[in-house]
Amino acid sequence: MTESPLVAILRGVTPDTVLAIGQALFDAGFRAIEVPLNSPDPFDSIAILARHFGDTCLVGAGTVLTPEAVEKVAAAGGRLIVTPNTDPAVITRAVELGLLPMPGFATATEAFAAIRAGARHLKLFPAATYGHGHIKALSAVMPMDVKLYAVGGVGADNLSVWRSAGVAGIGVGSEIYKPGLTADQVGIRAQQIISAWCRTDD
Repeated sequence: MTESPLVAILRGVTPDTVLAIGQALFDAGFRAIEVPLNSPDPFDSIAILARHFGDTCLVGAGTVLTPEAVEKVAAAGGRLIVTPNTDPAVITRAVELGLLPMPGFATATEAFAAIRAGARHLKLFPAATYGHGHIKALSAVMPMDVKLYAVGGVGADNLSVWRSAGVAGIGVGSEIYKPGLTADQVGIRAQQIISAWCRTDD
């Protein structure tokens, strides 16, 4: 997450296509890939990515809703646990297993509950619903070691306003991947996101 704080969300990806898609993302500069657990055979896809990329890319799961699911992700080789909500039990189990939890939050109450459970990477979700002003206000009261991410409705066209609001990174779903897209198409979209992110560093 330090090298590239951008998470590619591959909702709907299948095991037979995931490696080519993952390689296209990696070649474009992504270093974190999330396979949502409501995708077909998600643990197989996670295992394929984890074996191929090893420690060079942070691979894990999204839409993780239970501690048992955390354990299955770990068994598949995943190291990233992304949730749409703030569930201390899920966060705690991820921390216990040495994984990186990234829980979803909307309010200060949820954010601090996630922090107490051990999370240090929090995602505002859905970001478009709450807006960049919301995360800017919340960032003012967050501990210095906590990083905030925007996920949901964030893409190349509006990255600059989210960076200005103080986000440390983003998660990108349908703008970068939809079932049916080829690896080449995903690679082009990924390059556009990376380029937009780099421009905001200028």
